[in-house]
Amino acid sequence: MANTTATTITDADLLALVWLASPALPVGGFSYSEGLEAAVERGLVSDEATASHWITDQLHLALGRADLAVTAQAITAWRADDAARIAALNNWVLQSRETSEMRQQTEQMGRSMIEWLKSVRPADAARAPGHLCYPIACALAVSSTQATVRQSIVTLAFGWAENMAQAAIKSVPLGQSAGQRILQRLASEIPAAVDHALSLADDDRQAFAPMLAILSAQHETQYSRLFRS
Repeated sequence: MANTTATTITDADLLALVWLASPALPVGGFSYSEGLEAAVERGLVSDEATASHWITDQLHLALGRADLAVTAQAITAWRADDAARIAALNNWVLQSRETSEMRQQTEQMGRSMIEWLKSVRPADAARAPGHLCYPIACALAVSSTQATVRQSIVTLAFGWAENMAQAAIKSVPLGQSAGQRILQRLASEIPAAVDHALSLADDDRQAFAPMLAILSAQHETQYSRLFRS
């Protein structure tokens, strides 16, 4: 069970979380739409309302049941120096990626996260046992802070939401105000998604989102693309 005990977070740890959630972090999150661009191409997403609904569903049905849950468990494993557990969680993420785009995204962003750690926190980067996928690399990055697991996952989820709102602005396309309204809705939905993620045991995690997988596979051969997924 992930530790969700309330604690007073220091300014340094709060800023570390904000930094990790920033779209400016050089891990390449801005270059992926995670199937949204393909949904736009096929008319499933066409305006602010459908984009907001789509991304919110993705938060609850995909991110909350898989990546947020596994990241939370990985934070605990890093803090316990449980190498076997970290390896098992990393393998689960890789095995859950149903298309080459999805796997390439988690591998590329994981590598970039470790490279970023090498430049700003080399001691943390030195703990990485070879290649890590993105959720496990994120867990490593936050594990050295005093933030609770819940605080960490809420922050990382908001970083994901910012990237997805920007993807909607560019691909639908939408105006900045529409993007902010989508982000407002996502911010209101994140706490419940995080609570659900923290409640999941290993056998309860899942990455079953067939429409997302189909769209990801179709995006690989989509003629006109802004994003890498």
